[in-house]
Amino acid sequence: MQTDAVSRHEPDRTTVRKAKFLVTGANGFVGSALCKALRLSGVETIAAVRSRRQPGEVALGDLSAATDWRSALEQVDVVVHLAARVHVMHDTVPDRLAAFRAVNVDATLNLARQAAQSGVRRFVFISSIGVNGAATAAAPFSELSVPSPHSDYALSKLEAEKGLKDVCTGSGMDYVIIRPPLVYGADAPGNFYSLLKLVRRGLPMPLGSVRNQRSMIALDNLVDFIIACGTTPAAANELFLVADRTDVSTPELIRLLSQGMGRRARMLPVPVALLAAGARMTGKRNTFQQLCGSLRLDTTKARQLLGWNAPLDAHEGLRQAAAGFSKDK
Repeated sequence: MQTDAVSRHEPDRTTVRKAKFLVTGANGFVGSALCKALRLSGVETIAAVRSRRQPGEVALGDLSAATDWRSALEQVDVVVHLAARVHVMHDTVPDRLAAFRAVNVDATLNLARQAAQSGVRRFVFISSIGVNGAATAAAPFSELSVPSPHSDYALSKLEAEKGLKDVCTGSGMDYVIIRPPLVYGADAPGNFYSLLKLVRRGLPMPLGSVRNQRSMIALDNLVDFIIACGTTPAAANELFLVADRTDVSTPELIRLLSQGMGRRARMLPVPVALLAAGARMTGKRNTFQQLCGSLRLDTTKARQLLGWNAPLDAHEGLRQAAAGFSKDK
């Protein structure tokens, strides 16, 4: 993990170190890395967690529309809201959309209202590229793309975005909305973790004929961008799509992960049409889309408006993630 995330934004160094941050979801994959980077850069940081484990954390239990944030928000300048209800495998709740809304919309807007009342200057909301959709065709997604949420989770994130804008209107607090794609790293959960396990096993994969392009973002790059959005004046009341500088195809992704683990990538040239047919028959269409479809982001706005460039190269970031996973697991 890089420790100089703040120092790359030289014009704001003094402002950053004087600011006080509250990070929700602070013991998660992104939240823990963000808190570490902020603290190593001399930033006072309050970590909001479900249950307290160490100093500097404030325990709030399960987030809801009734959570009392007043003590956690004292003298806070910037809130970074990462906590969310994410996709749950084999979810058994009777109404999945209502469950997502309870945390991702109602609890988020409850925090936003209390933050505005407490004098917080900026609310950085981590949304999802799923708000735009599950796939791109000819053109990449941009901030101007019409939202097309592809899941209950993504819909709840879009509703939270709209509600946050309403909360900030007429208040002294501004917002920044970030829609990242898949975030990867050695300790990444979910689909990336599953892919790392498959690559480590060294079994042949039937993906040699796939010709797609996917945008992803390294954990270090996302942390760097979040800090930029929390501290750069030009980010106020803006939406950003953010990703690594380089997109990768699925075969290229597997090769890079294999290199990081010191293995030889083994891929079979199975026709994509045959893979699609198999996915339809087995009910794995989402998996097929993630492995064989394209999902590209245009990050021009982040570069031009904020002067931000991803500090970590995607190819090196993927190799590092795989090497770290292979070493630790």
